[in-house]
Amino acid sequence: MEKLKNQLITGKSIRLLQQNQYTFHVDSKLTKTEMKDWIEQFFDVRVEGINSSRVVGKKRRNKVSFNSTSRKKMIARLRANYFIPLFIN
Repeated sequence: MEKLKNQLITGKSIRLLQQNQYTFHVDSKLTKTEMKDWIEQFFDVRVEGINSSRVVGKKRRNKVSFNSTSRKKMIARLRANYFIPLFIN
């Protein structure tokens, strides 16, 4: 899926894994229902809920001025007894 960019691995997202919640960077046009349907079909799990937020890019001033890109992230909460493998070798 082109709209799902990558799985986000940070300190907070690792703590959320203990509560069966998975964090993803997604395309800014993706809706919660599209994300829920895709996760359920691709990973064969049941999603209990989706939270989404936009991370606004910051304006930086150094030798060259530029704006960092804005992103959208979604946190998928799975039902009990379901999980998504993080790393598959």
